[in-house]
Amino acid sequence: MSVIYVLLAISIIVAIVFFAAFIFSVKNGQYDDSYTPSVRMLFEDEVVKQKKSLQKSNMDTSIESNN
Repeated sequence: MSVIYVLLAISIIVAIVFFAAFIFSVKNGQYDDSYTPSVRMLFEDEVVKQKKSLQKSNMDTSIESNN
């Protein structure tokens, strides 16, 4: 029967640790923007294409400047 008291004490300690971690993450802004990450994956290809086109244009200008 005394095992139940030990398990209750351990579970309360674990719950307090998780609650403190939650409060710490909320204060650090972990949950401020919950919308953008879900939408970012929809527009990620456009950013990659723009980066590739910029890199390609930079390489073209560097090749022209070397010649």
